[in-house]
Amino acid sequence: MKIEHVFFDLDHTLWDFDKNSDLTFQKVFKLNNIQVNTTAFLEVYTPINLKYWKLYREEKVSKEKLRYGRLKETFDAVNYNISDAMIHKIAIEYIVHLADFNYVFDGTFELLNYLKEKYQLHIITNGFEEIQTKKMINSRINHYFDKIITSESVGVKKPNPRVFKYALETANADIEKSIMIGDNLEADVEGAINIVLKAIHCNFNNSSITNPKILTVTSILELKQYL
Repeated sequence: MKIEHVFFDLDHTLWDFDKNSDLTFQKVFKLNNIQVNTTAFLEVYTPINLKYWKLYREEKVSKEKLRYGRLKETFDAVNYNISDAMIHKIAIEYIVHLADFNYVFDGTFELLNYLKEKYQLHIITNGFEEIQTKKMINSRINHYFDKIITSESVGVKKPNPRVFKYALETANADIEKSIMIGDNLEADVEGAINIVLKAIHCNFNNSSITNPKILTVTSILELKQYL
């Protein structure tokens, strides 16, 4: 395929969100003397967080409701008594400290060095605007990318077609010569395919994929086979 522009998702695709998030919770809990087993907390939190992000993509909850609700439900589920004021405090501090930890997936720098010689690279992310650029700077990957498009700057979230169309316009990219790469099947891959933008699914967790037509990789360096 003749490609000139490569659009990446950030969290769970290049930036190791789960690892960085786990370390952030450990730090925030220690700062606030929250006596809860972090491993047990995160086992409950992870699916709740995914649920809230889906609601957020669908415009069913606000950013503030996402930040509070995912914590409130988790603390309730692990039977930890905590005030609303402390939940709000933790929600804020979590965002403040999230970019303190900046692990990217193994092979990220090798891949980006390889791709930067051949393509214009861009980011399309649903993540919060105030933290995404900071994550990229602190993890030393920001200089690889020409355009960083956040859903908040567009006003809607992936998989809304407006996000992808805005990104293509901002990058001055021809849709036939562009490709989207991301971990989220609904937001990144199907969202792109719905506007006839080529896509590759980063299935790093080896989840079951029912659509055999979706191009999938299970490791980041496997992308070099297609680009």
